[in-house]
Amino acid sequence: MADMVDDLVQPFEVKPLGVRGRLVRLGPAVDDILHRHAYPAPVSALLGEAIALTAMLGSALKFDGKFILQARGDGPVDLLVADYSTSGGMRGYARYDADALSSFSDSTDISAGRLLGQGHLAMTIDQGGAMDRYQGIVALEGKSLNEVAHEYFERSEQIPTRVILATGPLIGRGRAAREAWRAGGILIQHLPASGPSSPLNLSSGDAPEGAIEVHREDDRWVEARLLVQTVEAHELLDPTITPARLLYRLFHERGVTVYQPQGMKSECTCSRERIAAVLRGFTPQERNEMRQGDEIIVTCEFCSTRYSFDPAEIETEITASSSRQAAS
Repeated sequence: MADMVDDLVQPFEVKPLGVRGRLVRLGPAVDDILHRHAYPAPVSALLGEAIALTAMLGSALKFDGKFILQARGDGPVDLLVADYSTSGGMRGYARYDADALSSFSDSTDISAGRLLGQGHLAMTIDQGGAMDRYQGIVALEGKSLNEVAHEYFERSEQIPTRVILATGPLIGRGRAAREAWRAGGILIQHLPASGPSSPLNLSSGDAPEGAIEVHREDDRWVEARLLVQTVEAHELLDPTITPARLLYRLFHERGVTVYQPQGMKSECTCSRERIAAVLRGFTPQERNEMRQGDEIIVTCEFCSTRYSFDPAEIETEITASSSRQAAS
């Protein structure tokens, strides 16, 4: 993976500054996710940022599981979901009100904060099976995703953190050229010597009112923060600038150590078998209401894959399952 420049998360460390971080660069993977839906450009940009943030945070998991980012607000985009599995698979979905979004058409401020509005963002670690879930929740309050991430780590975990996100389309050349979306981001943290007490430190949700501890900023952290703030959006998105080259540009005076990158891919976890199992959990009346002619049609919200089922086949499987359970 050493030669990878796209669809990866690059962990790194600036030891003299006591900083660890991750740089994410997404090309074909995020383009595939976004092009499965006919999203307006502002919605694609917002979802691209959410996927980049999810990749950065989820790639820190040290066990098999899933990291889920979900935002709910009262803005034109009322639901935003992105998840990452430890196999490197990512998917994302945005639900928006086209009429409400059209009112932004004459505005020069179509920011993530305005698109989401007031609401909350939840970050969840699902370890699967009977294992406990870890979840952190932070208010949106019209803020951008990176501002919300800063606030989460400040309030709930009290870990100095800086996140920068970027997303945008590149236009190819030639008659067959089309818009190709890209996303990128960088995260640095000045971690306490004792380290986090839970995976990703997403254990306790919002801290109680007034629980923020006020500390004098470490000089090393101030330097690291000022250096990373010099990164520009085009540097995070440009496929000709390798992650190692960008990190060297930012931290070469102090020395930066890069570790093995983690590959990312567009991957939906839906399947015919899983959806059939969900359908069997509905009542006969609910399944009948889902019929379109002689079929039950289900479309995955994440990848837009369309599944068709014969209602009689579902009923037969339910009867057979009930008979097996009775026999046992």
